[in-house]
Amino acid sequence: MSGVAGRALVLVGFMGSGKSSSARSICPRALDSDALIEAELGASVDMIFERDGEAAFRAAEDRVVLEALNRVGAGAGGGVISLGGGALGSAAVREALSHHTVVLLDSDVETAWRRVRRSKRPLVSDRESFNALHASREATYLASANVIVPAERRESLGDALPSIKALAGLPAGTRLLWAESDSGSYPVWVGENIAGRAGFDAAKRWAIVSDTNVAALYGSTFQDPAQRVVIEPGEEHKTLATCERLWTELAAAGISREDGLIALGGGVVGDVTGFVAASYQRGIPVVQVPTTLVSQVDSAYGGKTGVDLPSAKNYVGAYHQPSAVVADTSLLASLPSGEVAAGMAEVIKTALISGGALWDSVKDGAEVDSDMVLACARTKLRVVSEDERDGGRRQVLNLGHTVGHAIETATGYRMFRHGEAVGIGLLAALRLSGHGALRTEVAELLGNAGLPLSAPDVDPDAVFDALQGDKKRHSDGTIPFVMCEAPGQVSHGHVIPLPAVMDAIKEVCQ
Repeated sequence: MSGVAGRALVLVGFMGSGKSSSARSICPRALDSDALIEAELGASVDMIFERDGEAAFRAAEDRVVLEALNRVGAGAGGGVISLGGGALGSAAVREALSHHTVVLLDSDVETAWRRVRRSKRPLVSDRESFNALHASREATYLASANVIVPAERRESLGDALPSIKALAGLPAGTRLLWAESDSGSYPVWVGENIAGRAGFDAAKRWAIVSDTNVAALYGSTFQDPAQRVVIEPGEEHKTLATCERLWTELAAAGISREDGLIALGGGVVGDVTGFVAASYQRGIPVVQVPTTLVSQVDSAYGGKTGVDLPSAKNYVGAYHQPSAVVADTSLLASLPSGEVAAGMAEVIKTALISGGALWDSVKDGAEVDSDMVLACARTKLRVVSEDERDGGRRQVLNLGHTVGHAIETATGYRMFRHGEAVGIGLLAALRLSGHGALRTEVAELLGNAGLPLSAPDVDPDAVFDALQGDKKRHSDGTIPFVMCEAPGQVSHGHVIPLPAVMDAIKEVCQ
């Protein structure tokens, strides 16, 4: 294995993320900064810390890493090197990394602690300080990384390698997030002007599905597809009738199991096309090219596909992971303000689930850009990797959606955009969570985004009745709710007394 176009492939991440072993798995001659330091100073890392102190170790690390980066990047094909967890604390190292391809092996703090707690690593002392160190370094890792690969499986880096190499042919600033689930892994590309240039095999035949609005704007992005199918926009067209039309047109065009679909559009196009791909000839590949903020930060990822029934939302569907997601943030420039606002509801929901840096960024009014899209996608995909089929942890992604979906159903999917209903549902969920101050803070964020904070023309009884058709409803008639104790502390499976649920619905329907 060599680096990309003369750039070294540099693995970074927290201790216990498997950088050294992953580097060797793709390049047996890969360099390791800690091993180089040990060879130069004649002692193990923990002994150097004890004998010379951390400052002396960092000075040696700075020198050794810079020399190694020059060495592995000098050849035409570059090389591979793994860096110690604290190496990016050096501004000189971070500057040097800008000339290479940086891969973050992304490890959550629980996994990292489990792997290193019994080691002799000098910075592993107690759990509290370990957690604080992990949190303090995360932003630096993310800011430096061109590629983010989950650290749970040792094989992930090798699986992602072809996509990592493909970065060389994409516009500067494009970043790659590797998505993993039990049923498969795939690349997520985030950047500007990448639609039609990333995520699909040009040797395959692709049929493009879009809606009338997006087709008029971006239909020419993909040249000479096997078939173009255009559907009507809006949630009211997310139906089995639309799917039947798509199945019929694909069959007439001779689309086979060796071909694939490209979903070019927002959440409705993505959900419908994903379900059609899952069911057509028992499953063909689908590439998601989301064009709305809602879809770029949420619905394009995770493999949930489906359509609505008149009586309930997303009642017919399948789990079908995409073969790639291409989040071209330049496509967001054409969105009307109402669509941008609707997307912000999902951004705020995701930030509440994530907590930490993402919540702080959203709370402080940070601009929605490629970094924000990437952070939201990373949060969702982490949850999906733990629970692809919605049997547990993934249910936290429904924060605000239980009442939100009921509002959509009760109004025939015509009164509110999905994100608008989710925003109102968030306020109901936070009312049920019993945290008034957080609810007030979220209401301010939603209001600043231009979102409605209530559904005054909607009958609370109709919303309550629609809840009874929620697909998460238990056999005993109870409906589990997602509760938020604080940003980053979101849990699922809470059964709320029905009078309290009705009170929360009435409050948002005032």
